[in-house]
Amino acid sequence: MSRPDPPRHPVGEALVLALGAAVSLGLARFSYALMLPPMRADLGWSYLTGGLMNTVNAAGYLAGALLLPMVLRRWGARAALLAGSLAASGLLAAHGLVRSDLALYGLRMATGAASAFVFVAGGVLAAGLATRAASVRGTLPAPSAGLLLGLYYGGTGIGIVASALVVPWWTDGGGAGANGGWPGAWWALGLIALLASLIMVWRVPPAEDTGPGAYSPPGDPFRWAPFATGLAAIAPVRVWRRPQAMSGAAITAFYVLLGLGVMASPWLWAGLLQRQRGGGALARLNALLAIATALPVLLVHPVAAFVSGALFGGVFLSVVASTTALVRHNLAPSQWPRGISAFTIVFAAGQIVGPGLSGLLADAAGGLRQGLAVSAVVLLLGAALAALQKPIESPKAAAP
Repeated sequence: MSRPDPPRHPVGEALVLALGAAVSLGLARFSYALMLPPMRADLGWSYLTGGLMNTVNAAGYLAGALLLPMVLRRWGARAALLAGSLAASGLLAAHGLVRSDLALYGLRMATGAASAFVFVAGGVLAAGLATRAASVRGTLPAPSAGLLLGLYYGGTGIGIVASALVVPWWTDGGGAGANGGWPGAWWALGLIALLASLIMVWRVPPAEDTGPGAYSPPGDPFRWAPFATGLAAIAPVRVWRRPQAMSGAAITAFYVLLGLGVMASPWLWAGLLQRQRGGGALARLNALLAIATALPVLLVHPVAAFVSGALFGGVFLSVVASTTALVRHNLAPSQWPRGISAFTIVFAAGQIVGPGLSGLLADAAGGLRQGLAVSAVVLLLGAALAALQKPIESPKAAAP
């Protein structure tokens, strides 16, 4: 008779799930900011074309978020996480096989859909793990739910650091040479994503998932109105775009710092996520994002750019984690997938409009500073809206 696996500590399980965030956001989305300059130079893209690549990626992300509740009811969160991650791995590698804009638009959209499956399903599993953490027996105290959620979302930093180390090597001469080396960089990212996916296949046990049929049935819809201000507050949040005119070594250092900030964020904000049952955490983190976004506009200096990147990295994924904490604090577990999907849908809708608009502004004004300034103002508006989000009185919500 085979010996049963020993009980796993929640922190270890959260770190395995964090590989899903590394694939879905770190490798599949953040890496594009590093890919854009060499692809734009090699393929002759305008700022608008580069921005629209982000827009179609967000459109795919939106489509995936819309479909996911149905997928969870039929196959469960673990299956959605693993299938999405394996699909994203293949799609990332496929980017290096084509050169036409149309094909790349299609790949960016499909990658966005796969990323949504991974990111939202992983968030559902992390929320369930956070609820079970109190049952851990041992000499160490059980980790807080806020820390476990933060560890999952902070996994994005792993993907950012990997991208920062791999992409410049391929595109700045270590691979096929400057600009022309971007296909090999996509292949390398696909391989890294595949390795992360296989680790999750091996280490995310079926027990992590409550199984098909456990999530919101069709007759149990998510109520949007009680979360209106929180949902409105997440719409302006934008994925980071680095300041221009950095050398290759500076770009690598910048993104490594950004990724390390993301990995550190769970330890910085776990208590805030644990305490705030309303929109307080989202409001404070949005305000910090506004400061990070405004710094390169107010201070045109490399040091300001690095400080901005470190602050952004330390806050951005905690903003997303705060929406999952809000859902977890205020809804029954069966409603978590729809709640997390709702925030993902609104976030993705904001991403659809933002990159294309920023590209138009950049093409018209000859730079990206104007777009950053507008983003900072809108983030402050989002912070004000989040502050209005009150806890939802629900006897079915998870215990803190």
